[in-house]
Amino acid sequence: MKAKHSITVALVAMWSGLATVGQETTDTLREVVVTGTGTAHLLRDVPVQTEVISRKMLDSYGGKSIEDILGGLTASFAFNEGDMGSQMQLGGLGNAFVLILIDGKRIHGDVGGENDLCLIDPHDIDHIEIVKGAQSALYGSDAMAGVVNIITKHASREAQRGFYAENTTRYGSYNDLRQHNGVGFAVGRLNSYTNLQLQHNDGWRNTTREYTEAMVVPDSRNKTTNRFTNWQVAERLTYALRRDLELYAEGSLYRKDICRPQDGRYPSCDVYTYDLMYRNASAAMGGKWRLNRGDQLTLDVDWNRHAYYYNYTATTLTDGYDPLGNFTNYFPYFAGQRNLQSDQQRVMAHLKGVFALPAAQVLSAGAEYRYDYLDAPMRTASGTASDWTAAIYVQDEYTPLPWLNLTAGLRLNENEGFGFRATPKLSTMLAFGDFRIRAGWSQGFKTPTTKELHYRYLHTMGSSTFYNMGNTALKAQTSNYYSTGVEYRGRRLTASVTAYRNRLDHMIALVNVAPGEIPPSVTSAFGGDGSGAIIARKYKNMEDAWTCGADVNISYQIANEWTLGGNYAWLNTDAHLYDSAKERLVKTTIDGMAHHKWNAYASWNHRFGAKYKLGAMLTTRGSSRRFYQNNGDGRGFQLWRLSTTHDLGPSEGRFAYRLEFGVDNILNRVDRTIHPYHLGTKSPGTTVYAAFSVRFKQGHSVKQSKINNLNNYNDED
Repeated sequence: MKAKHSITVALVAMWSGLATVGQETTDTLREVVVTGTGTAHLLRDVPVQTEVISRKMLDSYGGKSIEDILGGLTASFAFNEGDMGSQMQLGGLGNAFVLILIDGKRIHGDVGGENDLCLIDPHDIDHIEIVKGAQSALYGSDAMAGVVNIITKHASREAQRGFYAENTTRYGSYNDLRQHNGVGFAVGRLNSYTNLQLQHNDGWRNTTREYTEAMVVPDSRNKTTNRFTNWQVAERLTYALRRDLELYAEGSLYRKDICRPQDGRYPSCDVYTYDLMYRNASAAMGGKWRLNRGDQLTLDVDWNRHAYYYNYTATTLTDGYDPLGNFTNYFPYFAGQRNLQSDQQRVMAHLKGVFALPAAQVLSAGAEYRYDYLDAPMRTASGTASDWTAAIYVQDEYTPLPWLNLTAGLRLNENEGFGFRATPKLSTMLAFGDFRIRAGWSQGFKTPTTKELHYRYLHTMGSSTFYNMGNTALKAQTSNYYSTGVEYRGRRLTASVTAYRNRLDHMIALVNVAPGEIPPSVTSAFGGDGSGAIIARKYKNMEDAWTCGADVNISYQIANEWTLGGNYAWLNTDAHLYDSAKERLVKTTIDGMAHHKWNAYASWNHRFGAKYKLGAMLTTRGSSRRFYQNNGDGRGFQLWRLSTTHDLGPSEGRFAYRLEFGVDNILNRVDRTIHPYHLGTKSPGTTVYAAFSVRFKQGHSVKQSKINNLNNYNDED
């Protein structure tokens, strides 16, 4: 079986090497991206290597979530979704090093160090831009692994003069329901868009076996994925105050509930006496002032809140800090009661200017301020913690010759507890016909989060107690990222190869520690003398860590109706941690790393007459073994998926209808590794889905740029 699997991996990797992130090649010649430099460039001419998942590819694939989309259409990402977040990895680095943006603004939703990507409505995505490494001066601490910018439909599509409404309802196996509703209108200088999404899944169980306390429980009720329900409502208003000045205000509310299994038959099993509830809220305002042709100023101010609670389902003697700062387990809660675990709030302000200079230069400059506040009465000794970071940056794009671009940037960061740090960035691009050669070097700087510094989390399972500790002695993390690549972008064929190396110093990781590092108040309350009853992990700085890899992307449009493509990612990681007991450096891996990941696709679209268009896409994705320090490695896997789209009615008209049908994991591959060891894939096996969409628009379309400039209105000033 191993030889057979290795042959499959090799064949698929070879195909992927001759096949990119899926977008039709002729379309990408005109694709405009903004993430890498903060200024608009044609994709083929962007100085910083950028990958794009186009709207056409998103529509054909029919992904139910952003994890499904990124995991299925790129080879660089890996996910291991759980109750505490998406557990995303890019280029060997986890969530904390990946910056997620929605229309250029940072997502907020850190649960246990993970991002809750359910905040992103997959049906509202126009396209996705991906920049790897800390290659842009525009982004700060969270972008050491890369930046993922989700461009929504309402931010990029042609605006509607009048009224616009859409609804998508998707239903699939395990009672998987995804609901999207959008309503927009433009009246005079005012533009509004309201979005409502709902997601639900009953969860599933890949195995009933659970290993605990040196025994195997054959009929555990723990699920691979627990039942959840979440909803979000968001509103955005824009108002063109004058021809060159546009203001906006937006806000959102979000709630997610996760039901955890209860099983009193085996007290040593990993079961819970509480469900989880998350509550998010956000508010933002700002504006854009176009000073003249090519110059502009933007200002954004936003507030975000992310809180999560335990909703108790049975009497529980929980743990936490008493008023004197001692850790104790004398807090009883009863069924129906709720307990706040953490409330993270963030305030950000960002001022940015873009200026066209003589000698073919574009200058970007800006200033940022960020304030983080953590309220965790049960999980921090003082109950609260806070942190602030300020930054100024400058970036110059210089094009002295039609075939040469040089982009240099410098970011100066100041943090409340870690002082000043300058991080330079440099990239260059050479253009020869349809070929592009890019190279870049950048430094990154990331201070410890309030959770990494102050958080304490304890979980008791049977006779064992697991204790995760923050560390106020942590150092800031720094990185050096190097990349080089060559790309060919022709009329039908796109091919690129990019190699990179990311060196991190003082990388923060949660590692096992000796009982002697456990606070006495914890050992006295839970572990007696602490000689083994408590399994402790603590946030610590690695002495060094590095990742290196290569990405191969190709897309080929055989004809107007057929496109083949795919990508392959090779990755290697290494890290060293000083072991005080052994008095030497110990080599370790970065959790979740896989040497090989790949995906490939074939898509076909054909219009039958004026009122029916059929689309079909066959995709495959896979990964070699994923490495972990604890609880075993994740097995390699390969999954196949078929999705179809059926567009009904004329392409132009007030109403548009679409039906979608799909089958995921066609070959019914299921990882039944015993709980709680790591899974290669959490897929429950073969699943099916169907979706129906209807869109209505009243009035004719006007380009968003024309709306912004009020070309269709009389200037009253």
